[in-house]
Amino acid sequence: MYDPTRLAALVAVAEAGSITRAAARLGYTAPALSQQLAKLEREAGAALLVRHHRGTRLTAAGELLLVRARRVLDELEQARHELSVLTGLSGGRLRIGTFMTAGTHLLPPALSSFRRAHPDVELSVTEYVPPQATEAVALGEVDLALTHEYVPGAAMPPPDGVLLEPLLTEELVLVTAPGHALTAGSGRLPLTELAGQPLVSMAPANPNRREVEAALAAAGASVAVRCESPSYAVVCALVSAGLGVAVVPEMMAEGSMTPLGVRRLDPPELRRRISVAYRPGGGTPAADTLRALLHGAFSRHSAAP
Repeated sequence: MYDPTRLAALVAVAEAGSITRAAARLGYTAPALSQQLAKLEREAGAALLVRHHRGTRLTAAGELLLVRARRVLDELEQARHELSVLTGLSGGRLRIGTFMTAGTHLLPPALSSFRRAHPDVELSVTEYVPPQATEAVALGEVDLALTHEYVPGAAMPPPDGVLLEPLLTEELVLVTAPGHALTAGSGRLPLTELAGQPLVSMAPANPNRREVEAALAAAGASVAVRCESPSYAVVCALVSAGLGVAVVPEMMAEGSMTPLGVRRLDPPELRRRISVAYRPGGGTPAADTLRALLHGAFSRHSAAP
């Protein structure tokens, strides 16, 4: 049995005309490539190369093996391509659902890794407001989707046939205009310190707004909602402009396009859990591959325990 790596080395030397040039093409050092060729000669039981002042040429045995080596390597490459097609990782389409924060900060690195490994798979990304994303998975509109829920909060079970696999849990933090007294200190800020503060909040039906206001009320901190917006990015911009303070996911505070003061809260009970929704047994190999990459991408993001 001939090692395909050594056969590839023989082909490279034949095409380059010297061990040095072939080594550079393959990413080896010249001594390392020479060792591979010496092992191939022992496997063949014959000298395959003759070195001369201009480089290297093949012997008659080397020429004979070269023809077969090219056929073997071509067959192996064809097998690799056919297996990729068979497993759904060459060609086809992968449809992903996401919400804005994950689509901006967490999904791109995973998709970049996927694209490098499987450039033939067509990718499409659609933005949803949770829990619409899980419904899209159930309806077959997307192959998998990133979604989130707030803790504490009313549980929102996914549709039948859809599983939620947790990826990341992040705290909700206080954001203020730069230099604000509430974010000037160190350590966690008790929720009671927010009493009487003008609050920039999400739309009334947003789960985050409901849970934030419930937690503040339980801590005895009555607040006045001065401004509303359905977008975290707009909330952060309004806070930065001095219209009030807000409680937002840590990732939004970190990625804000406008300057903010940021401080963690005490107790740290307000959190957002990000999950990937998928259909177990009903997905594609491409979806399974991206799901694994998402775990890697999310685990590298600094988040609250």
